[in-house]
Amino acid sequence: MAGREGLAAIENAHVEEAYARWAPVYDLVFAAVMRPGRKAAAAAASREGGRVLDVGVGTGLELPMFSAATRLVGVDLSEPMLQRARDRVTRRGLGNVEGLIRMDAMNLAFPDATFDCAVAPYVLTVVPDPQATLDELARVVKPGGEIVLVNHVGAETGPIAAIESWLGARSAELGWRPEFPWRVLGDWIERRPDIVLTERRKLAPLGLFTLARMTRR
Repeated sequence: MAGREGLAAIENAHVEEAYARWAPVYDLVFAAVMRPGRKAAAAAASREGGRVLDVGVGTGLELPMFSAATRLVGVDLSEPMLQRARDRVTRRGLGNVEGLIRMDAMNLAFPDATFDCAVAPYVLTVVPDPQATLDELARVVKPGGEIVLVNHVGAETGPIAAIESWLGARSAELGWRPEFPWRVLGDWIERRPDIVLTERRKLAPLGLFTLARMTRR
């Protein structure tokens, strides 16, 4: 039987292969519905003169949304997605982007306390182990720094549930889980005395996504 790390590696490989197929049309399919969340995440994470890690940067849709005075490093598991992000950086002249690196969100290759802030839009619903990813985000953020997340939180009924079903049908192979519950994040915060939840609010469209901000003591 494969261990936890082996299963995560298998799931990562599947998602990486799927993103390679989706890379050419990802922006067309998902940019509009996720734009409000990306803007909110970039606004919350921007740091004048600070250094921010963008985990799951994908094709770089949110990179132009950050303050130009914020130094950015983006990581993603998919090299085809990263190549599109690099093209976007060149095309938009984003000189504040220091690097775009292929990396696993559950095993970040940065020293402890490297960044003033870590932002991860739409990531926790994709990674095999959300809490391991959160541990890594907390590890690389400086004391007093912040973690900014945007994710959907599963709904059971109503129009949001219908939208989640629509999105889930189109992104299931990307690892997107429409049933993702808040308790995954809430349980992690409870077991981390060094993490304080400072903001939680619903975002457009229709409250489908939730912004969460946490400070590392």
